[in-house]
Amino acid sequence: MGIKDDRGHTLSSEVFKALAADTHPTMPADLSGTWNLLSSDNFEGYMLALGIDFATRKIAKLLKPQKVIEQNGDAFTIHTYSSLRNYLVQFKVGEEFEEDNKGLDNRKCRSVVTWENDKLTCVQRGEKKNRGWSHWIERDQLHLEMFCEGQVCRQIFQRA
Repeated sequence: MGIKDDRGHTLSSEVFKALAADTHPTMPADLSGTWNLLSSDNFEGYMLALGIDFATRKIAKLLKPQKVIEQNGDAFTIHTYSSLRNYLVQFKVGEEFEEDNKGLDNRKCRSVVTWENDKLTCVQRGEKKNRGWSHWIERDQLHLEMFCEGQVCRQIFQRA
């Protein structure tokens, strides 16, 4: 004799235990929207680690980029717009892809993006070591940490 649901069907003990334990995963954060840069910390150090030339670093530090993130389940499109360069990356969470950083440091790398709780984290494997980024929402602001070879840049964006 098993446990009956509201329609009179008998539930197996495994199904009942799973429902009782509420083992269903929660949905990760929704990063969708248009975001304007509010603050940036150690962008110069991060660009130095990438090997970006002096003139480009000086110009890039003055920019106030805008991010447009489109999130459809595990599929993402992230546009970064600035007066110097625009950048587009498209990916599915958990699927490795080739990322062409043309317009940034002009390197190609193999990237994989995963959820770590409510943080969307990318690991980029290529010429530069310990490279990647994380996005998350905190107090209605989009946070971005970019890291490369021991340098960490922290940026905060506000909804447009």
